[in-house]
Amino acid sequence: MLKKLMLLVLSGMLMLNLSGCFLFVAGVAGGAGTAIWLSGKLTQEFHASYQATIDATKLAVQSLNLPVVKETHDERVTQIKGSYSDGREMWIDIHHITEMSTKVEVRVGGVSSDKEAASIILRKIQSYL
Repeated sequence: MLKKLMLLVLSGMLMLNLSGCFLFVAGVAGGAGTAIWLSGKLTQEFHASYQATIDATKLAVQSLNLPVVKETHDERVTQIKGSYSDGREMWIDIHHITEMSTKVEVRVGGVSSDKEAASIILRKIQSYL
């Protein structure tokens, strides 16, 4: 069963790669799995409630001294926008998947996104979960 699952995941990754999408798997400790770099965003699923993930994200942003410029909420998605002192923008989207599962997407920068900065934010969010 595990072998079939791994084959399915590998096949999916190959299909994305062949379709022209750039896929980068970055190791982020813990969480529900591995963070994925795709289309300028770092994405990871967490085994945590929607509200707990929102709270952890706010703590992470605050601990990194990133001022929040806009925050939008609904029952399925929360978006937090902020900025760095050098002018780079930051977007964090928190998606409600199930009662104990969320997906977090982090993007830093505009046209040229900053993978390392997004990774730092994602690791900080995880540390508060």
